[in-house]
Amino acid sequence: MNIHEYQAKQILNNCGVKVPAGCIAYTPSEAVASARKVSQRGPWVLKAQIQSGARQQGYFLGDKSGLGGIRVVNSLRRIKKEALAMLGQRLVTIQTGPAGKTVNKIYVEAFQKVKRVFYMALTVNSLDAAITLLVADVRDGDILKLALNNPEEILHLPLDLNNSVSQEQLQTIMSFLHLPQRCFNNLENLVRGLQKTFLDLDASMIEINPVGLAPYGELWALDAKISFDDNALFRHPDIMRLKDECEFDPRELAAQRFKFTYHEFNGAVGCIVNGDGLALSAIDLLKDNSSGAACFINVKGGVDKDKIAQGIKLIMTNPRVEGILLNILGGFVRCNLIADGIVAAAAEVGLNVPFVVRFEGTNKDMAREILENSHLPVIWADNLSDGVNKLLQAIREAV
Repeated sequence: MNIHEYQAKQILNNCGVKVPAGCIAYTPSEAVASARKVSQRGPWVLKAQIQSGARQQGYFLGDKSGLGGIRVVNSLRRIKKEALAMLGQRLVTIQTGPAGKTVNKIYVEAFQKVKRVFYMALTVNSLDAAITLLVADVRDGDILKLALNNPEEILHLPLDLNNSVSQEQLQTIMSFLHLPQRCFNNLENLVRGLQKTFLDLDASMIEINPVGLAPYGELWALDAKISFDDNALFRHPDIMRLKDECEFDPRELAAQRFKFTYHEFNGAVGCIVNGDGLALSAIDLLKDNSSGAACFINVKGGVDKDKIAQGIKLIMTNPRVEGILLNILGGFVRCNLIADGIVAAAAEVGLNVPFVVRFEGTNKDMAREILENSHLPVIWADNLSDGVNKLLQAIREAV
């Protein structure tokens, strides 16, 4: 689960990380009031609160000014005008896709003067069973470009799960970034604050892009992003309350209510599986056959026929889907329950695209009998590769 920048900064500040003063605003008038609250005089920074990177390089649909989602403003009068231009509009970035995301709130922040900036992040390194601190001297903020073209310029430091960052590691960071020695204590507070947040809240990623070095050696988190491990959220009801449902696709939200995993892509095939590995295998086979997935839903165990039907309806009613591939290995989810769900979903919304079914495992013969008695026009497959080939052929014939 991701949260907004202003929420991430509140959490980090509680763990000792320095962040500029800021307030959230939902209207232009609130933006002006927030500016007065955070600083007696400008400049101020107005930041569109959508869950996306590269907001400053983005653009608003229908806005010919070319200004992005992060703007430095010097006067209160200008704040109201800029807030009016941002709120309620769709901001497009390299991460949102061409439709963009609607800006429902903006973060008004006191401008923090800095001498230079750099990148810092914490992430999980599954190969080393450790969390890894990433540090880079990225002056233009484009860490992706650096990672692709010059990965050797990113420092990787594994951090101990049971102990704070060591003095030697801190000195390594100091040398790597050529920081003045007066920054040492501030760097220690920053890294320990990030490490504490990461471990205490079961984060999967924390990114500060950028960290700002102030004239007197303070280190400020000028931006912040935190992602949390979905599987650990039950331990953090306070974090769960930060979830912004406006950031989710309605189908994804519906799937979450039924404890299913749902993702959308740019292809034309809807996949129904009971395991992420099965989904990835189907996506790879579709790609190998010059096709692609429109979406997939993972119907996990511990659910009944009605919930399965609701999940399958999400695939059946997706306008992008031109054909459906169902690949189930019956275990905790019995094949006959899936078959009952298909019949129930089709009775509600119909079945007007090719539907290929492959069952293996518990009660697969019973499942086949249920679907054959329903007289739905399903196409049977012997294995996943056979299913992909038959579905793509049926889609071509249906055009």
